Amino acid sequence: MSSTVLFDDGNHKNILLEDFGTGTAVQANQHLIIHDDEGMILDPGGHKIFNKVAATITDWLGGGKLRYIFLSHQDPDIVAAINAWLMTTEADAYVSVLWERFIPHFGVDKFVVNRLKPIPDEGMILEMNGVSLSLIPAHFLHSCGNFQVYDPVSKILYSGDLGASFGMDYIDVPDFYAHIQYIAGFHKRYIVSNEIMRAWAAMIRPLDIEIIAPQHGALIKGRKMVTQFIDWCENLECGFNLMKGLYKLPEKSKNPIS
Repeated sequence: MSSTVLFDDGNHKNILLEDFGTGTAVQANQHLIIHDDEGMILDPGGHKIFNKVAATITDWLGGGKLRYIFLSHQDPDIVAAINAWLMTTEADAYVSVLWERFIPHFGVDKFVVNRLKPIPDEGMILEMNGVSLSLIPAHFLHSCGNFQVYDPVSKILYSGDLGASFGMDYIDVPDFYAHIQYIAGFHKRYIVSNEIMRAWAAMIRPLDIEIIAPQHGALIKGRKMVTQFIDWCENLECGFNLMKGLYKLPEKSKNPIS
């Protein structure tokens, strides 16, 4: 399967592993960060793609090792194959403290469960061969225990489900405003509220971002387009803002299902 190099300065690489999924499963991206001889896999995915993703990562790492597994939240398209990753590598897996005791339900073996590490609500820094990778709070975007990763070398923000797009046929967004049709529906339904979006926008603006790389769909590249996306998020009515009217008891249907 093909891979796309997003950044490479000789010592530091960022690789997009292009959609290894097939069939009816939702499209999902996997990302790999390598610095010198160590790597981090982000949101590695489910059982059906494990062999392909693991083989591709081994090729990219060469004689190096996978040090970290980052799980932005608890969804199966992110964590379903976590036991295989822990059993076949020496990497530690990091996930929100809220999901630390739920992830073992995906079948994590007792011999490796101690390598499932909690991320505190306020986030943390992971050091990888001298590079400080920031695990940034992104709670309720959409999960209640949710994180993003900022890589200061490549200036890539790995945004998880924020920025997710579906239905387009390109890897890089060519025009943000034309792209809104592919992101609006998801964000209006899956992101909790505009208040959360505004808090995220205020937090993220000071970062030097060249690329926003979501877990689903196309990359948002260039400072101008990154700013357009942040502005759009900041002003989006979504989630509970749009669903208040649904909080009422359902009426008996005139055509009941029997």
